[in-house]
Amino acid sequence: MTKNERLRTLAETLREQSVLRLREAATLLDVSEMTVRRDIAASPGTFTYLGGYIVRTSDVPNHTSYTIDEEKDHFAQAKAEASATAARIISDNETIFIDCGTTLTNLARMIPADLHLTVVCYSLNIAEILRRKSNVRMILLGGVYAPSSDSFASEESIDTLKRMGINKAFMSAGGVDEGRGVTCWNFHEVGIKQAAMASAVEKHLVIDTSKMGKVKAVRFSQLGDFDSLITERGQSLRPLIE
Repeated sequence: MTKNERLRTLAETLREQSVLRLREAATLLDVSEMTVRRDIAASPGTFTYLGGYIVRTSDVPNHTSYTIDEEKDHFAQAKAEASATAARIISDNETIFIDCGTTLTNLARMIPADLHLTVVCYSLNIAEILRRKSNVRMILLGGVYAPSSDSFASEESIDTLKRMGINKAFMSAGGVDEGRGVTCWNFHEVGIKQAAMASAVEKHLVIDTSKMGKVKAVRFSQLGDFDSLITERGQSLRPLIE
């Protein structure tokens, strides 16, 4: 495969799945990781290599940085109302996945005490709430700690999720846009989000409506990939951009 053929293959793959790990790209192209790095470095206007992921340059708009401490008080009431709706669709003896972010800390708090659940998470703020719930068996995914989102990421966590059966995945996002899809701030979250969604029977996006029409650093899915969109306005079973 020539260099131009490799670049075309990368471009086609990234149009489908938004991000690609370096080692996955090397396997896909049947070359070394160093060769992939050189190809990317020679095409800065097309591809960017960030935090172990290859993305299209066009998918990384300029944005201000996100930290969980700065975000937690924004639209707090709307986030709580969205999480209350999400909590009502959880059933006894399910295994659920709770994504990171400030919205879903509310969901963790609102888990009914009369339900026995297995809850998979990868953020400290969620785990801190869940560990006090005697009705919850918590699985905390580990890895390298990212202070910006108070979460962990590792290849091992992604592999664990791929082997799991999850009844419902409750996902957060930084932005939802008709053209750009569902996006988040942090590259390290993408692999975990996608693995959790792939393992889940049902996938629910839980956001406040301030996220609608916004675009953040990296896309991890399209809105149509979700079974429902849950906001402070309620649950939409056929989520559409308003």
